[in-house]
Amino acid sequence: MQNREFNRPDPAGTLSISEDVIATIAANTTTEIEGVAALANFYSNVVSSWFWKKQSSRPIIINLNDDVATIDIHVSLRSGVRIPDVAQNIQRSVKDAVQNMTGIAVTKVNVYVSGIVFDTPSAPVAAES
Repeated sequence: MQNREFNRPDPAGTLSISEDVIATIAANTTTEIEGVAALANFYSNVVSSWFWKKQSSRPIIINLNDDVATIDIHVSLRSGVRIPDVAQNIQRSVKDAVQNMTGIAVTKVNVYVSGIVFDTPSAPVAAES
């Protein structure tokens, strides 16, 4: 991905914010949401890129057009969570965090659930006789 920047002219100078900075804010915000196990790994994104024609190995894709951003986030969720609720929390939290920290308007946060992480059961403990 070519790392573009959002440039905002100001009387005191120019403010440039890299797509990588926006992606970092989105990543940190996403991983703090209850129910998110992790950002999707490289292999999940490669498989989804075959289906969706997006050629990226990154779990977060930022699209900047004019003064607005669209954010695509690929995640793995914990088993047992209500997927629509977690996705909505991600959308709301990421949008608020990016807009508050950068001043860049976010029009969409698209969440792609690439996997479910199941808790591994612990080994049975042998009963003492």
